[in-house]
Amino acid sequence: MKANLYAFLLFFSLALLLKPEIIKAQEEGKKAADSSTTIPDTLLFKIQTAQSTLNEIDAANEKIGDISRIKKDFSALNADLDPLKTDLEDVKKTIDKKSLLSYELLLKDAQAKLFKWQDALSRKNGDLQRWSKQIISLSDDSLLKISATDTTAKALYKSQISSLRIRLQRTGAATNLQLDTVSRLLAQVSAGVSLVTDLQNNTADRLRNTGINEVSKESPYIWSAPSASLDNSVGELVRSTYQGQNKILSYFIRSTWDNRTLLLLIAAGFFLWIRNNFRNAGTAEMRKLIGELNFEYIKPFPLVATLIFLLTLTPLFEPDAPSFYIELIQFWLLVILSFLFFKKLEKPALRLWFIAVGLHIGIIAASAMINDALWMRLALILINSGSIYYGILVYRYLKEAPFATRFVRTVSFVYLTLNALAILFNIFGRITLAKVFSITAVMGLTQVVGLVVFVQLCIESMELQMKVSSCSNGLFSRINADKARSSVKKFFSWLSILLWWIVFTINLGIASGVIALVTSIITKGRVFGSIKFSLGNLLFFALIVYLTNLLQKYVGLLFGDKKLQFEQKVEHKSTKLALVRLIIILLGTLMAFAASGVPMDKLTVVLGAFGVGIGLGMQNIISNFVSGIILIFEKPFRIGDYIELAEKKGKVQDIGIRSSRMLTAQGADVIIPNGDLLSGRLVNWTLHNDYIKTEVTFKIAGHENLDAVSKIIEKELSKLSSSTVGNLKPEILVNAIAADSIELKVLVWINNIYIEAGFKSDFLKLLLVSFNDAGIRIL
Repeated sequence: MKANLYAFLLFFSLALLLKPEIIKAQEEGKKAADSSTTIPDTLLFKIQTAQSTLNEIDAANEKIGDISRIKKDFSALNADLDPLKTDLEDVKKTIDKKSLLSYELLLKDAQAKLFKWQDALSRKNGDLQRWSKQIISLSDDSLLKISATDTTAKALYKSQISSLRIRLQRTGAATNLQLDTVSRLLAQVSAGVSLVTDLQNNTADRLRNTGINEVSKESPYIWSAPSASLDNSVGELVRSTYQGQNKILSYFIRSTWDNRTLLLLIAAGFFLWIRNNFRNAGTAEMRKLIGELNFEYIKPFPLVATLIFLLTLTPLFEPDAPSFYIELIQFWLLVILSFLFFKKLEKPALRLWFIAVGLHIGIIAASAMINDALWMRLALILINSGSIYYGILVYRYLKEAPFATRFVRTVSFVYLTLNALAILFNIFGRITLAKVFSITAVMGLTQVVGLVVFVQLCIESMELQMKVSSCSNGLFSRINADKARSSVKKFFSWLSILLWWIVFTINLGIASGVIALVTSIITKGRVFGSIKFSLGNLLFFALIVYLTNLLQKYVGLLFGDKKLQFEQKVEHKSTKLALVRLIIILLGTLMAFAASGVPMDKLTVVLGAFGVGIGLGMQNIISNFVSGIILIFEKPFRIGDYIELAEKKGKVQDIGIRSSRMLTAQGADVIIPNGDLLSGRLVNWTLHNDYIKTEVTFKIAGHENLDAVSKIIEKELSKLSSSTVGNLKPEILVNAIAADSIELKVLVWINNIYIEAGFKSDFLKLLLVSFNDAGIRIL
């Protein structure tokens, strides 16, 4: 107890003695932490760090191009939105559905731009605030201040510190000014986002009401219709419709240039492609091979064909375009087609075409002027009745036309149906629906004529390419021309159907709804057990698998591959093509599973299930697949080799992943599983060379002179020296001896396995003539 007390007293005494030293050390540490007493090396580092920070801020402040561009584009966007704002905020004003749909597209694009600008300005505002705080921190740092009590060491940096503080003031002022500008612009853009959101809601409400009004009665029945319009005059209707449409059209053309630029580049490539093929086909050598070129729609300078190609594909590249824009595109397409048909069609067909053009222009013009007045509604009914009569004539004509298809006849039927419905809707007071159906009907009919021309000129363009390529040993010289023509026609026919449906839905005003419906169906998440997926994932999976199969099937064409013939020559081809196919299959499989959206942990479960399936019933398939990989690397034979397997002889036509093909001398294609090729007894007659030792046996009478017979044989073989191997002499052997006959065997090396049968035939013919002349009898 006393020992503990003595220890405590000793510790307390030492603490009292050391306390002044501890306090002094703490005070010295605090002074060392103060930036005003920092050593010169740290001061220099601080100055350099501050200068680097100011350089970074000054460089960023000089880059005001993005802010200026956003400010300019925002002003232009406000100018474009002002007419919409005026129209939509006027509660008493009635806006037609076509304009409302155009407004919806414009507001959607404006909202995307505003969100993009808002994000960029928010990030810029955050950077400016951070830089402003850094400048304030540097300005308040005592290390970067000069006072009368400064030490001699710090006084050495007085000029640098003074210059630095001047830069701090200048950069701080510029940063604050930039921050103020960005903050104001960000507030304006945020207000613009709110405005666009309100306008979108207003547009959606009006569209909803318009849809209800279209179905319900919006005007009196035709027998109760007023003689004059109760609302607006014709001039006011036309002016209000086209003023708004022109502003929307100008905004759409300015804001959507990317897809249009891509389409123009594709059209330019189409023009150069046709022109270059005509130039190649015009050479003297090609003219002899191809002959005279007679195409109906493409010419050596394919300007008209290119314009038709460009205008026809426009709806595919701009499906969100306003209907007025599509109407203008279709109008110019009509003008170009009229120019083309003027010299090509006979008078009856040309008369029908110009009637269609007149109906097209008349209905579109009438839709902008017609209101609920009786005489105008009767005029529209008269136009629809004439359209029905015209549609019947066209339907009869198309039944005998050479280009008539089921789709063309279906469009004619739709044209008649829509005109009949337009008359009914007009009679029962649904004028808007009557106008929409009338425009959709006439544009659908005239468009299908343009699509027929589009398909035909595309087929002619491919026909020209096929002729030039075939005569120059290009790609099309290695494929079936008839099959290629059928595939091209099918592809462009389906493309024309898609284009027709796009324009059809745009004219009916349901394009955005259809796109939204399809998008929601494709992207909606679905659950199967513990696996989550969407129909879009499955579609991508199926598409990648299909394209992978297509590519591995026809990739040989890109490497100059073509079908081998059983000819009298040996033609070897590399097995690298099979390796390329294997790589394509593996990459396609990986991409397909990645596109399916199935997580890797779930994928292992699927692969485990496949493993069970392989163990139970897919052993042969996997065995053949692995055998194909071994054949690729081991190379026991090549494409073009002459092989023998299980009493089957022939030329190797193709080495696939699961099976290989062999062409026999009889022209039969034999499909052989790769497992059989690897495990069976395979004879390769042309692995190292193409020589083969053939034998010819025959009998002669026993009394004949063998020396004379041998000389005759050697003499006749010398006549066939082009087919024999010169350094390997033939052998004449006695194969058997009977009472009155001798059997001789002649062994000859020939230089090509494919001429064995022909060589034997020629040799025996020569022997027969020589033996008869020498009096030697063959038994």
